[in-house]
Order: sequence, then structure tokens, then C-alpha cells
Amino acid sequence: QVQLVESGGGLVQAGGSLRLSCTASGRTSSRLIMGWFRQAPGKEREFVATIRWSSGATYYADSVKGRFTISGDNAKNTVYLQMNSLKPEDTSVYYCATGPGWHGVVGTADYGYWGQGTQVTVSS
Repeated sequence: QVQLVESGGGLVQAGGSLRLSCTASGRTSSRLIMGWFRQAPGKEREFVATIRWSSGATYYADSVKGRFTISGDNAKNTVYLQMNSLKPEDTSVYYCATGPGWHGVVGTADYGYWGQGTQVTVSS
């Protein structure tokens, strides 16, 4: 079993920054990739960014490239999402997720464990 605890959401003005954190505990073999999704009201959950622990490779959705940076601290079992130049359309609940990453990294089915979500609201 794997547990994920997120922190760092909040309210920020457009153009501002926030940093999300997610710490994992539990079975390491089940969390070879770790990253973030987001879901706005009435919309499907969408991929934001992820990191593969073994190689350090990072992956981003086109909508956040150049503005968001994912990083990880393996010793602390923690990933961070630094979000800069935030836009109102970034407003969502952000979910941390982890999984084995055997087939891919951008689909919700690639992840077996999810955090409770943290709200990010960007005002215009």
C-alpha cells in the first residue's frame, strides 16, 4: 500500500507562483513514477507533469512547459511542483499520483495511487 500527502495549494494572483509538495510512504516497487494531475470543475482529470525515479526523466503537458518544474528528492520520497507564471486557467484541484509506469506516464491508468488533492486558485 502507498500513501500520498500533498501540501502547498492556495490562492495566488495571475503571474504569481506556488510550490506543491507530495510525500509518499509505503511500497517503493509501486511508485516508480510520481507526478501531478489536475482537475477543474466539469472537466476530466488531466496530466500535468511526472518524474521517473530511476532515470530522473521528467515529462510535462504542453500547457505547462516552460512554466512548471517538477523535481524530486528520493531520500525524502517527495516530489515538488514549482508553478510559475500562473494563469487563471491553471485553477484546479491538483492531485499527486504514483505508480509503476510500465506502459506510459501521461494516463491516469498508469498510476495506482492518488493523493487527496489540493486546491490551486489563480485570480485574474
